[in-house]
Amino acid sequence: MEERFGAVTLKGKPLTVMGPALAVGDAAPEVTLGAKGFDGRARLLESTAGQIRLINVIPSIGTGICDAQTRRFNQEAASLGDGVAIVTVSADLPFHLAEWCAAKGVDRVVTLSDHYDMAFGDAYGTHIKELRVEQRAVFVVDADGVVRYVEYVPEIAQHPDYDKALAAAGAL
Repeated sequence: MEERFGAVTLKGKPLTVMGPALAVGDAAPEVTLGAKGFDGRARLLESTAGQIRLINVIPSIGTGICDAQTRRFNQEAASLGDGVAIVTVSADLPFHLAEWCAAKGVDRVVTLSDHYDMAFGDAYGTHIKELRVEQRAVFVVDADGVVRYVEYVPEIAQHPDYDKALAAAGAL
């Protein structure tokens, strides 16, 4: 598996990201993630078939930026319409993600867990080796499964460019 040392930093300290860096025009990899409990599973692209996907990738839902990032995309979901599915992916346990959504009133974003085997992180190039969490990133994938927007946030403690990601999803 490809290892990209220095592809992300934590407070300036370089870390290793596992997996390829996806680019616009690449086919979005299909992966199976945890959903709403220990035994729930969902195939990412299959479960959102026929929709544009804005995939919001976060290190951990319990941190300030991840909380704000997921809430922002939840808030913006209504303006994007029913043709856009917003999915948040993290290495948090599925039940933790579901509890967080219930507690915060997040109801327009589907949360999926990469905790089981980091298959998403390895396929999408967001698995931070040293921490076993995801690199903060945003992908927009069209209804045909083609990546149309990619942002790998280079510093864990930075927000993504919300406006660019939302514009990319809205343009499709």
